[in-house]
Amino acid sequence: MAEALLRLIAGNYFEAASAGTHPVGMNPMTIEVMKELGIDMTHHRSKHVQEFAGQAFDYVVTVCDRAKETCPIFPTASHVLHWSFDDPAAAPEAQRRQVFRQIRDEISGRIRHFIQEETFSSQHAEL
Repeated sequence: MAEALLRLIAGNYFEAASAGTHPVGMNPMTIEVMKELGIDMTHHRSKHVQEFAGQAFDYVVTVCDRAKETCPIFPTASHVLHWSFDDPAAAPEAQRRQVFRQIRDEISGRIRHFIQEETFSSQHAEL
């Protein structure tokens, strides 16, 4: 969700890639709640973080506590951030759609805040 939301919110300002430490495939509920925002996730796939080993990143952001503990080191990353979100797939079946929406919206809010912080920081760095 985070990769697609960053692309939606920031356009081409950031190049985004996402991966997991234990990918299990695209959750159908992710596809549904992202479609509500006009984002087609049907062609996305879960990737393992090792697919990106050796690549350079300015930012590495983990979004769950397990990933924070097991994510490999990306030595070129100048910023390593952790944003802790609940796993919506772990929600009870009756509440799952609402929890997926909630997490989607929390990630979106955190991305917007991040972009504002980075824009503000980079503007002041130029002074």
